[in-house]
Amino acid sequence: MINRRGFGTAVGVSAAAVSLTGVRGPQIASASTAAAVSPGTHTAFPTLKQIRAGLLNVGYAELGPAHGPAVICLHGWPYDIHSYVDVAPMLAEAGYRVIVPYLRGHGTTRFLSERTFRNAQQSAIALDIIALMDALKIEKAVLAGFDWGSRTADIIAALWPDRCKALVSVSGYLITNLEANLKPLSASAEHTWWYQYYFATERGRLAMEDKVLRHDLTRLVWETVSPTWDFDDTTFERTAAAFDNPDYAAVVIHNYRWRLGLADGEHRYDALERRLATRPVIEVPTITLDPERDPFTAPGNGASYRDRFTGAYEHRTLMGIGHNLPQEAPAAFAQAVVDVSRI
Repeated sequence: MINRRGFGTAVGVSAAAVSLTGVRGPQIASASTAAAVSPGTHTAFPTLKQIRAGLLNVGYAELGPAHGPAVICLHGWPYDIHSYVDVAPMLAEAGYRVIVPYLRGHGTTRFLSERTFRNAQQSAIALDIIALMDALKIEKAVLAGFDWGSRTADIIAALWPDRCKALVSVSGYLITNLEANLKPLSASAEHTWWYQYYFATERGRLAMEDKVLRHDLTRLVWETVSPTWDFDDTTFERTAAAFDNPDYAAVVIHNYRWRLGLADGEHRYDALERRLATRPVIEVPTITLDPERDPFTAPGNGASYRDRFTGAYEHRTLMGIGHNLPQEAPAAFAQAVVDVSRI
């Protein structure tokens, strides 16, 4: 299990590849502040806000000074904004304006029209965040994410670098190439993706629509992809409430079926998907983070995706940490945001 101590003692960090500045920047805040904010210190955000943005009415948390440099933290599946419940206060204390939105189909985010297709292909989700930035009048932000959030941040950094000051991406380069996704992986890797294949079936879709079955399935995913994270029932239930969104099952099922070529996207996104299929490089300053105990972490300490990042770059591996890196190691994640934004 992970001891609930501050950054530098709770996790081991290995930096590889090219240093961003040649010298590590100062820590996120004073030593006392960093030590005080260990995993589980915070349990809730201030009152959530809502804003119309693109196809959605987006629910989001906002912390920090209104005119501070913007950081947008993006969650994954099966998670929600509480993955950043400890990260956001640290960044706010350091002077950042921190925005943590619920992705489409999660929490208090709603589609504006019942007629909108509940699409979860990668370019559609990325455009949600561009629309949110426009609505909040954020011209440029540091984008930081894991899982679906990493993929979304990677896409914006690649296709709209003028909107991305810098990038923190857990698990590196996650932009989906549909043709490449048709190729089988090793048996052990395919086993790790068991739920993706379950969702390809009608049984899987029905399970996601059933609150009890959905609860147990997502809890099992938490346990298997974060084997060293000693989370309690209250922590899980806090996030599981976001899965009661009426569009949750449709969005999740479409995301995983689309990735396997089993569900169509929308033609309006075809041009963007063609660009993403070329595996565009990311030129903005980037720190990639690999959680060592995440079964999805690729071998090679970031080598498999190193050539996709052509700007200032650093790679860090967090020893003993699983998939939900921001919630398991919030100080290390927040420090990466601070370091990458100072270039």
